[in-house]
Amino acid sequence: MRSIIWDMGGTLIDTYPEVDQTLAEVVWATPGKEQLAEVAQLRSASIAHAIDALADRYQVSSKQLNDAYSALKKKWIHDPAPLMAGADEAMAAVRRGGGLNLVATHRDRTSAENLLKALGVQVDDLVCAPDGFARKPDPHMNQVLMERHGLSPTDVIAVGDRLIDVEAARSAGIEGILVAPKPYPHVTTITSLTELLDRL
Repeated sequence: MRSIIWDMGGTLIDTYPEVDQTLAEVVWATPGKEQLAEVAQLRSASIAHAIDALADRYQVSSKQLNDAYSALKKKWIHDPAPLMAGADEAMAAVRRGGGLNLVATHRDRTSAENLLKALGVQVDDLVCAPDGFARKPDPHMNQVLMERHGLSPTDVIAVGDRLIDVEAARSAGIEGILVAPKPYPHVTTITSLTELLDRL
């Protein structure tokens, strides 16, 4: 049995394209590839960082950017961002093997639960940093999930799209796997979630 602690945005659910487009449209009337790439680079640190950096760089109101992002999260209640390719198969394989699908996210609980509900995705537990848990790379959320479900580090892998996800996993004593388009030194990297099937 192997359980997975999933990150949410950019790992389990493909939220980033819509986030990037939404923020870019606040700054530019018709953003092109270069503008979207700039937003994506800023957002790779965090959405909050992207909002602060864009507001400072382009003299745009941070309130406008935050309002646009809030409107996007409301849209997702009825028209959610899609699951990442391979997520269904990987989650089903975890269940078949008797493992748990757990989520550790920086996203607020309302937004996280709305996305999962709209997509019809059932997870076994969900820990959200805004509920009072330390943000990654701190291992706190991973540790809480393992303690709640009586899991040892060898029972679990953590999957995320940022190096902080891997760092949080390693600090909790569990294997961290990075979802990324290119390999990183000393980090187990996959380009598709279907590659997890051989690890469960």
